[in-house]
This record gives sequence, C-alpha cells and structure tokens, in this order.
Amino acid sequence: MVRPLRSVAKFLAISIAVVVATILVVRAIDSLRGPPLEPWHTFVPVELTSAEMDATDWSGYLAAEDRAFEAVRANVTDMLPARDRVGFDRYFDGAPVYPGSFPQNFNRSYILTPSGRVVGAAVLLHGLTDAPYSMRHIASLYASHGYVAVVIRLPGHGTVPAGLTEATWEDWMAATRLAVREAVTRAGPEVPLHVVGYSNGGALAVLYALAALTDTSLVRPARLVLLSPMIGVTRFARFSGLAGWPAVLPPFVKAAWLSVIPEFNPFKYNSFPVNAARQSHRLTVALREELDAAVRGGRIGDLPPILTFQPATDFTVSARAVVTGLYDRLEANGSELVVYDVNTAAHVDLLFRDRARLAIERMLTPPPRAYRVVVVGNATPGRAAAAERVTEAGATDETVRALGVDYPVDVYSMSHIAVPFPPHDGLYGSHPDPDDDFGISLGTIATRGETGMLVVGLDTLLRNSSNPFYGAMAAKIEDGIAPR
Repeated sequence: MVRPLRSVAKFLAISIAVVVATILVVRAIDSLRGPPLEPWHTFVPVELTSAEMDATDWSGYLAAEDRAFEAVRANVTDMLPARDRVGFDRYFDGAPVYPGSFPQNFNRSYILTPSGRVVGAAVLLHGLTDAPYSMRHIASLYASHGYVAVVIRLPGHGTVPAGLTEATWEDWMAATRLAVREAVTRAGPEVPLHVVGYSNGGALAVLYALAALTDTSLVRPARLVLLSPMIGVTRFARFSGLAGWPAVLPPFVKAAWLSVIPEFNPFKYNSFPVNAARQSHRLTVALREELDAAVRGGRIGDLPPILTFQPATDFTVSARAVVTGLYDRLEANGSELVVYDVNTAAHVDLLFRDRARLAIERMLTPPPRAYRVVVVGNATPGRAAAAERVTEAGATDETVRALGVDYPVDVYSMSHIAVPFPPHDGLYGSHPDPDDDFGISLGTIATRGETGMLVVGLDTLLRNSSNPFYGAMAAKIEDGIAPR
C-alpha cells in the first residue's frame, strides 16, 4: 500500500514540476515580445530602508527623497535616447507632461497646514504605482477644516517604475509610521488623528490601526477613511512571483514586468513590475493575519470607526473582500460602507456581464449588519437621476434619498481609479478646470477612431477616471471631520 502511495505522490510531483516548467518557458518566451525596456525600467534610485525610516524624521526623509529625484534626473532624464524625447514622455524635460515643470511636483511628499488653529492631524496614503497627487483634493479638504495634512510619497513611487522592482510592503509600512509621527508632532498629541488610504494605501491604513492596538509607541487613529481599499487582491497576484523567475537570466529580463507601457501620465506609472503585484499580495496576507489575530484576541472592537467608498465593479481589488475580510468582522462602532453600483441609464445594461449586473448582491452580505451601508446608483432603473439606498446598522429596511445629481450617461460604472478625483480635476476630471493644467487631460479623452493609432491600448483610457459623486463623498468625510 505504501509503494502505490509513493508512486502517486511521485507522479503528482513530476506533473506539477512539468506544469510549472511549461509556464516558466511560456513566460520567458512571451517576455521577448513587445517594446524594449527603457531607462525608467532599468535604473533604480536608492531609497531609505525600513530601519532607516524608523530612525529618521520628516526632514531626513525629504533629504533622501531629494537624492532619489536628483538621481532620476541624472540617470534617466539627462540620459534619454532621442526616441524618448517626445511630447508624451514624462521623463523628457521638454514634454508638456514633465512633472518638474509644474508649480508643484505632486510626485513628491508634501504637508498642508491650516491657516488657523490646528484641530487635528491627517495622514494620507496613496495607491500602488500612484503618487501623492491622488490625495491632494482630500488633503485640501482636511486642511480647510483645521487639520495638518501629511501626504507622504511611499518608497518606490513617484520616481521611476523600476523603483517598484525593489520596494517592499514593509518599506511602505515604515513610511506610514514616519508620516504619522510627523503629523502628530506638528498637530500635537491631544488632537484626533485620521488616516486616509487609497487602494494599497487603504491596506496600509488598516494595518497601521491594527498595529496601534498592541504597540503603545504608535498613536491610535480616531478614524479611518478608505477609498477602494486593497483588502483583497486577485488570485493571479498570489502567484505573480513565479512570473518573474525567468528574469534572473539576462535574455529574459523583461519577465520582471507584467506590462511595459509608455509613461505619459505625470503622476502615475503605466508600466507594472511583477514585484509590485507580489508585494500587494504579501501586504494583504499580512493584513488578513492581523485581522484574524485581532478577532481571536478580542481587540477588533477597539478599531476606530471606518468610512469606506468602494465601487462594486472594482477590477483592481476585490470588492467582496472589503465586506467579508473587513466590515463583517467589525463591531458596532459607527462604521459606514458606501458602495457605487452600475449605471443603468448608460443604456448598455444588455451588455453587462453577470458580475456587473449582480455586483451589489454578490458583494454585500444580507442585513442586519453592524455597520451602515449606502448604495449609490440610479434612483429609478434606466433614469440618470442618482440616489442613495441606505440601510442603517442593525436594520433590515432600506430608505432612499435623492442625491440631486445625475449618474453621467457616458459612464456605465465607477472604476477603482476614479474615486479620489472630482470632475474638475485637471488631470483625471471629466470637466477639468482650465487653470489646473498638467499637460494632458486623461478624463476627457474620446477614444473613437481607427485601431492601432495610439501609443497605448484602449483599455488604458476607457476606465472612467473621476468621481461624479465626489461632492457627496466629500460631505461624508467632512461629517467625520467636523460633524454638522
């Protein structure tokens, strides 16, 4: 009996090895296709380590940031080959999208200080491949209400995509702790601390709040605000590390990248390295383990109220994980989940996949719940007027409140990337402010024309990039800052 079992085990092991080898060979061959790697894919600026960030202060972090940006200037911008000196290249200092030419380079860390009395501290954490730019509107909102708003550039971001080939989630966590220390130092320990996280930054915000429950050296947040938080990721991210294995051989160096795309966005990377996906998965695993430990230890009830804004049709993170991984574990503490439904007034509902048509039902668990749920969508199916469907914590009935705005008929659903940006945002807005100019208006690009004419695929441009319900979102955030 033992021998047959050993034979089966040996057969399975060989089969798995063959499958893995086949995948790696296919991946290696596939990496030879497509455009070549550019200087921003190969040069990695030096960043502070986790230990160095824990041992330094804000001025030390900014000094290291200065060195990293100067290194990019010397090794990428000043060394660009002629083929890259074009108007859509963010690393060409003659391009309209060159970040260094704007009054403020929003790839850099910054702090907003209120003009009057300081009444609170806010730390704002951007998303993966993103930059502090994405938090500027919410940071301004906090500053207008008397909060010191610290917006930190997480390591590996804002410089060159190659920076994410070496950054780790532990580095991002150390940067979070540093930002909190600076915010509390500037605002004082007696005022409330809010931590705001977008996408990957949302996972960092929750993980920081969990760590503060047991680590007395960390200041506990009074509130968390999460935008499309990365509580869970796709299954592919779990195995993304395998995709990069062929890159150890020089001919297959491009295997370290899941996508190599021209860098036309001044404040977000388009190219995506394997390590970024791997670190996002490692971060969600660490977050899940800490949430499990908090539940087992009876500490989950000590988390502060959490306000989250989440598209039900999120293609980047798992919307379902926001509910099952986080919200369904919370105790009644005033937390609220705002979910954006699809738009039936766009008149493409016949083309919706089931995962879009049934997104709300698949995402939410049945009431009663320990938290408040607000579903934003059409007041009447097929009509543009938008409304909130509200189920209070502990209740089963639903009330409806008109929002006084329409769901734009040219937007069939909210996207992951749209949540932090108002329609007037100069880069991502559907109706950009002319005075808020960053060389390109990605939110107004009309993608109709002949195929093969653009430097990027249409999927890069088709996602809606601003939030038509930003005003309602800002009002909810304000209620947590200064209750009416």
